[in-house]
Amino acid sequence: MYLDHFTIKDFRNLEKLDMEFDPNVNIFVGNNAQGKTNILEAIYFLALTRSHRTNSDSELIRFGCEYATLLGKVHKNQVEINLRVAIAKKGKKVWINRIEQSKLSKYIGQLNAILFSPEDLSLVKGAPSLRRRFMDQEFGQVNAEYLYFARQYRQVLMQRNNYLKQLLKNQAHDLVFLDVLSDQLAGIAAEIVFRRFRFLEYLSTAASNAYKNISLDSEKLTLVYHPSVSQIEADDSKEKMYQKIRANFKKIRDSELRKGTTLIGPHRDDIEFRLNQKNAHLYASQGQQRSIALAIKLAEISLIHHLTDEYPILLLDDVMSELDHERQSSLLNYIHGKTQTFITTTDLEGISWEIVNEPKIYHVKNGEIV
Repeated sequence: MYLDHFTIKDFRNLEKLDMEFDPNVNIFVGNNAQGKTNILEAIYFLALTRSHRTNSDSELIRFGCEYATLLGKVHKNQVEINLRVAIAKKGKKVWINRIEQSKLSKYIGQLNAILFSPEDLSLVKGAPSLRRRFMDQEFGQVNAEYLYFARQYRQVLMQRNNYLKQLLKNQAHDLVFLDVLSDQLAGIAAEIVFRRFRFLEYLSTAASNAYKNISLDSEKLTLVYHPSVSQIEADDSKEKMYQKIRANFKKIRDSELRKGTTLIGPHRDDIEFRLNQKNAHLYASQGQQRSIALAIKLAEISLIHHLTDEYPILLLDDVMSELDHERQSSLLNYIHGKTQTFITTTDLEGISWEIVNEPKIYHVKNGEIV
């Protein structure tokens, strides 16, 4: 899978860019705040219809413009696919081969992309919300069902939280309706948790193998999923997970009524990274954290290839300067000849040129290719 031709119009500080990409390595070089990351963000948005930097799509539209447009020609399974995204202040629309898609879930997955940025280095010691977002973004792009249930969950969770707040303020009194929402949310939560266990099982194996190579077989990395309903086990059926979540809602009802919010569910779950069975959040050095983050990204590439039989494109946003030569080599050796890669950097001297073979280099200045 690779992105061949890409057109950006009125996205961030990019007025109009029209680019032909190399199927292997493309490097955007320039000073900070010139637009390099904006180009990668645009590619990421073309793939996933969301930004990794903001939750507000309207922020992506160039100042003074009404909308932004992204056009990409993708080669996948020896078939050419034309993708288009239009971002307006009131929403966004997507097209596949000039046919508008009524649901984003039908569009997402046409182009798979893995992003690795300096923020990902905080995946181990950062807040649990970062790891939950990581699961939803990566699993959602390779499984339409997961994407569907994640969106359904957010909608029902918002509705349930709003109703709990009304009950707290005595603006509502119907506990039967709360039970209806609890039952609905528990069913969707079970679908998400069931899939998270399955995906993380594969991801843990792939990350363990990647980390073994990075650390020269000195330590073993494992991923452990921690549902907020602690009674749930990996081999439970979806029905059993639903029953356990439903039972916990009944158990903690008084506490939720006092606090006015939903206290259990996928929005409260977490992943633990372990090195030799020790919690890396507590014991890992900065170097070990970077190796874990790198291993996770390599495992994501492996997961997408396993599920789609295609390697995703890889976006490395100013991350090469954060990795030492050894970790750079581990990354570049793994992706060599597999993934189309896009790299942003302020300094070409920081690249391991013995592995990067004849890249296409773009110099970016003030939102233009010069």
